Amino acid sequence: MSFTTGGSRWPDVWLAATARGISSCGDFLAATALTLALQSAGGGGLAVSGLLLAATLPLVALAPLTGRLADRVDSRTLLIVAGLAQSAICAALAYATAPALVLTLVALLATGLAVTQPVLAALVPVMVRAEDLPRAGALNQTAGTLGALAGPALAGLLVGQFGTRVPLLVDAVSYLALVVAALLIRTRRGRRATAAAGVAAPTPAWRLRRDPMLLVMVGSVAAVVGAVGAINVIEVFFIRETLNSSTTVYGLVTGAWTAGIVLGAWLFARVARRLADDGALLGAGLLLLGGCCLAVLVSAAVPSAWLLVPIWLVGGTANGGDNVFNNLLLARRVPEAARGRAFAVFGAAVQGAAMGGYLVGGLLLAVADPRPLVVGCGVVGLLVVAALAGPVRRAARAERAAVGDGPLPGLPAGRGGDDGDTVGSWPTASPAPGWGTSSSSTASRSTGG
Repeated sequence: MSFTTGGSRWPDVWLAATARGISSCGDFLAATALTLALQSAGGGGLAVSGLLLAATLPLVALAPLTGRLADRVDSRTLLIVAGLAQSAICAALAYATAPALVLTLVALLATGLAVTQPVLAALVPVMVRAEDLPRAGALNQTAGTLGALAGPALAGLLVGQFGTRVPLLVDAVSYLALVVAALLIRTRRGRRATAAAGVAAPTPAWRLRRDPMLLVMVGSVAAVVGAVGAINVIEVFFIRETLNSSTTVYGLVTGAWTAGIVLGAWLFARVARRLADDGALLGAGLLLLGGCCLAVLVSAAVPSAWLLVPIWLVGGTANGGDNVFNNLLLARRVPEAARGRAFAVFGAAVQGAAMGGYLVGGLLLAVADPRPLVVGCGVVGLLVVAALAGPVRRAARAERAAVGDGPLPGLPAGRGGDDGDTVGSWPTASPAPGWGTSSSSTASRSTGG
């Protein structure tokens, strides 16, 4: 596993964080604009879930390919090509009117995201020393979530004044930030970049199934996302129709969860630095997932959309902390050369679970009102968290026993030491408002982180 051997390259970290923040703002701007356009035009839950599915399917289906691309191709080349392609696709989306064309372009936009997510997530850790990882991860996540915070609020204002075209054109410009950052960032990774530097790059032998701790972590997050993921479809109807709020209020209120992610990233980055035990990280992450589900459940009781703000702020804080813990687990346990693939696998598992939630949410809205569905999301999420307590406890005990006997099979020796690996914080598709993978897709406000 590999960190930078000299001082941390903070200019590169700031460039990557700035690019992520700008592109994330554009992502959420477009996502909110399209969702509001569908709801305002009389589209039902299935229409919104169809949009979410179009923006999520490429992240799942292409994960095996994009993860390997991130590890084998020069990161600068991938970011430039993907950024230019996404900018052109989003500009075309601004002028598309046929529903089939809109869904196709959204899927193509998500294809670019399927490439840039693992590239950026794997690139940031190479920029810093091991001891600087929590700060770099929190900075990276803060930039992304600030962009996600600004995007919905800006979309609510712009859609009310100009319709959907202006927000989508702004999104097209935002993707150029990835191109500029790729040209300015000195840190590079990918097998071709490594070979150009004259360094041998052995083929990594990492497999998720060989690491029980990571397997439980990925499975836990995916299970909770699947259980609560329907909220991403339900929320626009709950806020706009049940609570009778305007598009502007919708944009502002949904940003509360994202603001909480920023707060949680910095609060729990300090905690994470003190948790040397991976089992403790896994258990703490599950507790925070429970906090997210509890926030969803409590939000069902509010009589006004503005009362959602403090509730979703707390839920987002738990979300941000879970992102930090999950990404640190990946950082400590995945070899650097396989990091892009690891992020793609993690993202695919979570996004795949979210797709199920989107579909269920669209179907349920056809037969039930939004408020009881929000209750159902929170209750099912909490039941899943309770069911996961046993597997998480057993995985933590097995890890502690294995560490006492030496390195785990399939894990690099020296994990967590000076030659340990690290990974940047990047939100993944989520089960609650404000959760968005690593820049989230243009259809979901779901972190990680």
